[in-house]
Parts: sequence; C-alpha cells; structure tokens
Amino acid sequence: MTSLWLDRKTEFPSDEFMPGKTYDTVVAGAGLTGLVTALLLARSGQNVLVLEARHPAAVTTGNTTAKVTLLQGTVLSQLSRQYSPRVVNAYVEMNREGQSWLLRYLDSNNLPYQRRTAYTYATTPEGAEKVRMEFTAATSAGLDVDYVRTAGLPFHVSGAVSLADQAQINPLDVIETLLRDVKSHGGTIVGNARVTGASGSDPVTVETSLGAVKAKSVVLATGTPILDRGMYFAKLKPQRSYAAALEMPGSMQVPEGMYLSVEQPTRSLRDYPVDGAGKPLLLVGGSGHAVGKADSEQAHLDDLLNWAQTHFPGARPTHTWSAQDYQAINLMPFFGKLPRGHGDIFFATGYNKWGMTNSVGASIGISADILGGQIPWADTIHRRISAPPAAASAVGLNAGVAATLAKDWGKLLKHPTADAAPMEGTGVVTRSGMQPVATSTVNGKTCAVSGRCTHLGGILHWNDAEKTWDCPLHGSRFTPEGQNLEGPATTPLAKVPESGQGS
Repeated sequence: MTSLWLDRKTEFPSDEFMPGKTYDTVVAGAGLTGLVTALLLARSGQNVLVLEARHPAAVTTGNTTAKVTLLQGTVLSQLSRQYSPRVVNAYVEMNREGQSWLLRYLDSNNLPYQRRTAYTYATTPEGAEKVRMEFTAATSAGLDVDYVRTAGLPFHVSGAVSLADQAQINPLDVIETLLRDVKSHGGTIVGNARVTGASGSDPVTVETSLGAVKAKSVVLATGTPILDRGMYFAKLKPQRSYAAALEMPGSMQVPEGMYLSVEQPTRSLRDYPVDGAGKPLLLVGGSGHAVGKADSEQAHLDDLLNWAQTHFPGARPTHTWSAQDYQAINLMPFFGKLPRGHGDIFFATGYNKWGMTNSVGASIGISADILGGQIPWADTIHRRISAPPAAASAVGLNAGVAATLAKDWGKLLKHPTADAAPMEGTGVVTRSGMQPVATSTVNGKTCAVSGRCTHLGGILHWNDAEKTWDCPLHGSRFTPEGQNLEGPATTPLAKVPESGQGS
C-alpha cells in the first residue's frame, strides 16, 4: 500500500552522520512538524540536525488526506464541552496561524494548492444535530461558517456546516521544498537514523542507531513521543484509518469541496488535480479503528472502497493506503517542553487527524520556546484545564489497555504452539514455551520474531492489509522481519531461531 503522495520517484540524498558532533538543536522526525521546526530554527541562525528513522514523510505526513482547513469535523463542539471559550479560541488561533504560515510558504515557493469550501456534513437527523452544534461552536470561535442544506454531494445530506476559502495540498510538494530549504540555511538532514534515547542536559546526549550526538535542544517530532517521560503514550489513542484515490468514469464529476461526515464510519472526500492534465482524482478516506484491534484491517479498507463504489459507480482505485494518527484523550494537542527534560527537550503530538494546521502551529510554538519568544495562544493551551470527562476518559483508556493485555495473554496461553508456517500473506502469534512468537509469510519468506512489543510488552496483532505487526496497547508497528515502523517503541523485535518456533 503506497499513498498517492509517496508514489513519486524523487529521492533526497542523506547527509553524512557525524558521531560526537554538537548542534544547537537536534530534531527527530522529518515530517511536517520536524521540518517546519527545523526551518524556523535554521532561519534564526541555529545549527540544526534533522534525524529521520526511515525517509522524509514516511509516516503520517506522507499518508494524510492533506486538508488545510479550520473546519475540522466536530472538533470545536467537542472542545467546547471540555474547555472555556478562551481555550477553544486559542486552539482556533493556533490552527489559523499554522494555516496562514503554510499557505504563505506555498505561495512564496510557487507550489500549487487549491482553494476549496470545507464541509462537515450529516446524512441522518441525529447527525444533523451534531452539525448544528458544530455550527454554533464554530460561530462562537469566530469562524465565518454557514449552515447549508446541500453540499454538492451525489447522495442525501441532512445538513452541513460550510467554511469557504480553505485549502488542500500535495504534502510531498511541501516536504521536498522544506528539505531543500533547511539545507540551504545550513541544516543537516540524515535518513535511516533512528533516535533511541536522550539523556543529560546542557548539552543533551542524543542516542541514535548510528551513534550519539549532542545538542542544546532536542525536538521530538515523531508522531507520538519516543521518550516515555510524561507518559504521553497513556494520554493518546492511536488510530488507523484508510484512504483511496479513484479515477472517475465517463462524465462523472468529482465533488468540488472538501468533505467530512459526522456519522461513523467516517467518510472524507476531496479532489486532486493530476498535474493539470485530465480529470481530477477523487480521494476518499475513513473507516478508522483503534490500532491493532481490528479483526481485519483489509475489511475496513474494503468497506471504504465499497462505499465509494456505491456512491460513485464505476470509480477505479489507483492507490490505497492507510495512516496512523494520535488523538489526545482531552482532544487538545500536546506540544512544548517535555516533562523531566530539564527544559531542553520539546515535543508535539495528539493532532487528532488535523496535522496540516496543528503541526505547523506546534512548530511555531516550539520554535518560539527555544528562541525565547512568547505566543499568547500557546501559553493559553499550555495552561489549559480540562473538564472532568477528560479525566474519566484517561482512566477508561488505560483500563482498556490493561484489559487488552490481559485478554491477549489469556488467548495466547490457550493457543497451541506453531507446527507449520502460516499461509502466504498471513501472520499468527503462537507460543514457544511461555514466549510469544509472531510468525508470518510474506512474498514467500517466512519470518519468526518475538510476539511482544518492545515498548511495554503488548501481544502483537497481524495487520492483514499492510502485512505488519501492530501493537494494540500504544500503536507501535513493525515489519514482518521485526523492524520498527512507527509508534513509541524504539527497538526492533528480536528474531526467533527456527528451533524456537514451536513443536
């Protein structure tokens, strides 16, 4: 599964890693958050090193639907139930500043993007009530929204909120330009360099898969923090969702707006002009679920494609992919100084699927902190106080994690040890004595690795859509061979000798 954005031949050469060298700031992660932060710091004259565990935009940024909008489903009405208007307004200002910065950057670099009206729509009377609540919350937050009965979709809509003059982008256009821009300002960018730890202060020692470097400041732009200080893994819900690009048949037209449903499973739509030639593609997204907890990830993707075929008959998929996002239990992104980081380690996480604006806003906030600036909306978000439901959500989330771990171990104890290789494209977790063993066969190659996540020991789940091992506790993911893909885990799965694959 390769996204529409990542299906391009452009390669960006990695700089040389210099063990022992000291930098002003080391940024872990070359997605939108990491590269915007790196550019802002490099422009200020800092000596910046960006370390990317795989390749730029490998994770969320390269798999987004790339809507740059202040209308974000039902986010504002949900935030309004937990926070004061002052805090909700600060969230809007963070996203407004992120959106403005990104669009100015696109304009200044002659990068294409499309202005579109964004819609949050409902298809049921119950959904229409949620839409009205979002309209009220958005109006209170100063957004120039409208309530409309139609939205230009080829199916019934019970009501929708609309916000004109929003935008959609190709995120890889931005990433490739940021990479060049950071380097032009003296920054260093190294790929295939996984950050595994950070210790000490003034300077911080940053441990990586290639060796150690030192820095006055460290920024964790890794989706979810790879350091457990502050226990943010326990404050986030890792979510996986799916997307597809489709060619329209005959005279069928792609809807002209950007759309998101309030009903579940979520349905997201936008268009994508293909280099100005031919008809635009339709991008659909949704069918999300908690990471590692679906009976079949492929079934979720199939459900999305079936929905698209029902409403756009004859549409032909050109690309399918999925993405991982982290929802903060109190729905507000976390960014700033990492607890117990001596004021030298910064992080950003919990964008709740709205990373195109939240990530840039977080980058602006982090850069201001490092450079000694102050931003009112950032100060307000840092000092926010959640309503009691957020605390209850945290308790429920972590009780669910414990229950999942207990249930998975219970299943494993009843499972016989493996006696044969899994069928092609499948994986199974069995036992070798009391040790979980994750065995899979992909492209004719059978691999056996530890079935326990290297983060906190969760029993892994086979992802049948992407042929990966996913952890249902906190969202770490691994290749069939055990190499890290994403999540809080920083070490690979141990390989299991053939003699240890059961009896």
